[in-house]
Amino acid sequence: MVSETTNSHVYPKANEGGETASVAPNPSFPNMEETVLKYWDKDDTFNKSVERNPSGDHSQNEFVFFDGPPFANGLPHYGHLLTGYAKDVIPRYQTMKGRKVNRVFGWDTHGLPAELEAQKELGIDSVDQIEKMGIDKFNDACRASVLKYTHEWQDYVHRQARWVDFEHGYKTLNIPYMESVMWAFKQLYEKGLAYQGYRVLPYCPKDQTPLSAHELRMDADVYQDRQDTTVSVAVKLRDEEDAYAVFWTTTPWTVPTNFAIVVGADIDYVEVRPTQGKYAGKKFYFGKPLLSKYEKELGEDYEVVRELKGSEMAGWRYWPVFPYFAGDKAESEGNVPGPEGYQIFTADYVDTVEGTGLVHQAPYGEDDMNTLNAHGIKSTDVLDAGCRFTAQCPDYEGMYVFDANKPILRNLRNGDGPLAEIPAEHRAILFQEKSYVHSYPHCWRCATPLIYKPVSSWFVSVTKIKPRLLELNQQINWIPENVKDGQFGKWLANARDWSISRNRFWGSPIPVWVSDDPKYPRVDVYGSLEELKADFGDYPRDKDGNVNMHRPWIDNLTRVNPDDPTGKSHMHRISDVLDCWFESGSMSFAQFHYPFENKEKFEQHFPADYIVEYIGQTRGWFYLLHVMATALFDRPAFKNVICHGIVLGSDGQKMSKHLRNYPDVNGVFDKYGSDAMRWFLMSSPILRGGNLIVTAEGIRDTVRQVMLPVWSSYYFFTLYANAANGGAGFNARQLRADEVAGLPQMDRYLLARTRRLVLAAEKSLNEFAISDACDAVSDFIDVLTNWYIRNTRDRFWNEDASAFNTLYTVLEAFMRVLAPLAPMEAESVWRGLTGGESVHLADWPFVVDEKTGEDTELGRVLVDDPALVDAMEKVREVVSGTLSLRKAAKIRVRQPLSKLTVVVENVDAVKAYDDLLKSELNIKNIEFSTLEDASAHGLKIVHELRVNARAAGPRLGKQVQFAIKASKSGDWHVDAASGAPVVSTPSGDLALVEGEYELINRVEEENATEAAASVSAALPTGGFVILDTALDADLLAEGYARDVIRSVQDARKAADLDIADRIALVLTVPAANVADVEQFRDLIAHETLASSFEVKEGAELAVEVVKA
Repeated sequence: MVSETTNSHVYPKANEGGETASVAPNPSFPNMEETVLKYWDKDDTFNKSVERNPSGDHSQNEFVFFDGPPFANGLPHYGHLLTGYAKDVIPRYQTMKGRKVNRVFGWDTHGLPAELEAQKELGIDSVDQIEKMGIDKFNDACRASVLKYTHEWQDYVHRQARWVDFEHGYKTLNIPYMESVMWAFKQLYEKGLAYQGYRVLPYCPKDQTPLSAHELRMDADVYQDRQDTTVSVAVKLRDEEDAYAVFWTTTPWTVPTNFAIVVGADIDYVEVRPTQGKYAGKKFYFGKPLLSKYEKELGEDYEVVRELKGSEMAGWRYWPVFPYFAGDKAESEGNVPGPEGYQIFTADYVDTVEGTGLVHQAPYGEDDMNTLNAHGIKSTDVLDAGCRFTAQCPDYEGMYVFDANKPILRNLRNGDGPLAEIPAEHRAILFQEKSYVHSYPHCWRCATPLIYKPVSSWFVSVTKIKPRLLELNQQINWIPENVKDGQFGKWLANARDWSISRNRFWGSPIPVWVSDDPKYPRVDVYGSLEELKADFGDYPRDKDGNVNMHRPWIDNLTRVNPDDPTGKSHMHRISDVLDCWFESGSMSFAQFHYPFENKEKFEQHFPADYIVEYIGQTRGWFYLLHVMATALFDRPAFKNVICHGIVLGSDGQKMSKHLRNYPDVNGVFDKYGSDAMRWFLMSSPILRGGNLIVTAEGIRDTVRQVMLPVWSSYYFFTLYANAANGGAGFNARQLRADEVAGLPQMDRYLLARTRRLVLAAEKSLNEFAISDACDAVSDFIDVLTNWYIRNTRDRFWNEDASAFNTLYTVLEAFMRVLAPLAPMEAESVWRGLTGGESVHLADWPFVVDEKTGEDTELGRVLVDDPALVDAMEKVREVVSGTLSLRKAAKIRVRQPLSKLTVVVENVDAVKAYDDLLKSELNIKNIEFSTLEDASAHGLKIVHELRVNARAAGPRLGKQVQFAIKASKSGDWHVDAASGAPVVSTPSGDLALVEGEYELINRVEEENATEAAASVSAALPTGGFVILDTALDADLLAEGYARDVIRSVQDARKAADLDIADRIALVLTVPAANVADVEQFRDLIAHETLASSFEVKEGAELAVEVVKA
């Protein structure tokens, strides 16, 4: 019989084979996990766990989880894994609580990411090339690309022990899903919440499609620094001699479409006249606070002609900069810009942070466009779909916007090119140009710099339902809580209408058909396949005759316009597809093919009980689920939501393949296992919204601090249980309620702490505070391994049945608490202990019945005992305080010391553990005293005052130095009324305020020699320990003997002896220590089970052990 691996007479009672067949002291967690996963697959444990709980009437007993659909055209990364673990923990817990939790996977399959991937694979990069190759072929490539990594995803999800149903998963490209999305669009249209508009939107020149505002706000790296040239252009005023208004812009390419200027009504402006240089005699208007930026151009001695408010400039007219939209015709009714163009207006978005205080207005800014429209100015878009200038600006025709900046600047500077067509006396002046680095939005899909461009788009009228969105948000429980009125609430409050059309190819079609003859306008909106069939005679079908709602098949449905008496015009579908966020925002109902099927099922599963994604989704999925649910059902889409922070690489940067700044996921799985990664992520601040740096060391520490100690406590139990009864083993059982009162204090303390663990973990998981549950477990691991097991080894050695049954009862309940947080290790230990089918088919270890509030059977065993727990916690404080003193004094624990003085309030409670303290701390005598009786024990109390100079400085100024001096010299007292210290300073007494000081009470030996040989420490919850560090010959001799015992124990292990084997011991000892060994001969023999014992003299310590 060997000691290293426990013989399996009793434990493990069940195992999954491989790594778990016997209980090893240091198992390979990755191998153990693989065996558990195989067992689950074979046993169908996941499905059994879902099926074991009933749905209840109207699905009342279901806990509804919605899975945010990932995109399967890339491999999962730590962010997905993190979310995946959070998506797994809560459903496992709720299942153990008796709820039915269906978990269905979803795939997001449409939209630009899929198209870009397909373009890359096909080697094409423009919209024209797609149209040339054929939309059908292109969309086939998209379909193939989106599901490219489905198997890898399934492998990752399986390996991370995330239980989810792939088989019944939804895909946004499935026809039933698309039909529900189509229904949703029509609903919005009929409620007046979907409309077509023309407005300025962020636009990607490469993908040739607009983005919505929320897509610019989801991730920090959408904005990147870019270098541009800013220009200040002086335009000639029409109604004042030689006077110019100077406007500023960062986009020179928009100056050819300057149609107006705005100023701030309450901002101060000045008219200045340079007296020398090329501008001498001319007058220029600027915002007063910004004048200093233009001193170089204005020269030394300019005069300020007058000051005025922006409101006084409203209505002034000026001459156009470029000739393209200039002249009488352009300024007449019905033309661009019409009679209201080229004037100064006031607007509330003007500021004086930079520029001139006069802001240029062109149709390429959202505010600009609103201003132009509000003043009846007609604008036009001079760019084509690829953002190249059209023939409306002939001099720059065909140029890409950013490439046109240089020639436009050159023409402005020289007054040539198109500017030459403007009479010299009306011509604008390029007043200043400067290089400028600013943060600029880039396309999150392809990283191209975006421009703001007027486009025709379909919108969801979010602003119409904004008050309701804000009201319903109040019903949602956000974790962390501050997101509700913070990041999410503010986003809702500032929400704009959402642009949902994309002029692309791979997506759900917008179900709108329009007449091709403006003389006979008509718009038809469809909400189902049946409605299409009724009007067009058939469903949309692909070349194989299958129903297919994708382009180009849906575009083939045309019919004669019923409103056209000539019968010549036709109804055609608009070519746009829906923003893919519209689809993921519809998953709550579209996954059920609502309202065409599962009507009742959807209604009973809405809103969801729980969703979780990263914090950026407050502008993405969370937001759009909320918009769709409010607009369609007037309800929130979810009741509880965790938004976690972002996973960062080891250098604190965003994880990136090209920086290689994170440990490979599979490498971590293979080296440390998935439970360790789960714990590392779930216990971190990331679930409270913070960010987390992932390092291999962090995950390795988890193995050391969590996985191994849990396993070691199980190993310890099986080692002794299997060796008991002469090797026949001890079969432990759960304690009965009537046995508890008679158990030793240590057992009762552990039972009480186990009860507290169950309640703390339950409260945390009920509140979705996963990391708090992890904290409770970590704290308990410390109690179990570093306290209970360390202090009860002897009882296991002596085969004490109540110790076995206590540890069995506690480990079994503990594994059920651990099951959601470390599902594979908990499985292996729990099955090994109980022989049961699976811990995940077991109930949560309720100590109180949720319905009656009475203690359960387990609750009557796990009895709380506050007085006992308080006393034991105090004893643990004494131990850890004293061990820290030993460490600081560099005295090892095996070296006995003569005396410890413990000063606490409740002496009797702690005194009861006198023997335990002596053995834990290796101390001969312990004296106990209260603070009041300290002097009777030869102790004195020292009060110290420490002044915090940094905190007190601002209030006290120079007095701080006097306060510090007084605190050191003892020239201070505590004010009886306020409890605050009062220091004496040259200018009188001065009371300190909270935060400016620290009052410290120390205890030391009255006797100076004893004080010199002792060290003391304060205990966290009050009281002190004073340790006598003086060593005499006897103490040193015993210290040596204990070092010898340690060496012999190591030799026993190396010889593979069983824990019960007796030995013949031969020690070789240096001459100086022979007397020490002889003095403690009996102690050594007793501790090492030596039946014979010989001592030889030699140069250094050597140990020989043979089985006796």
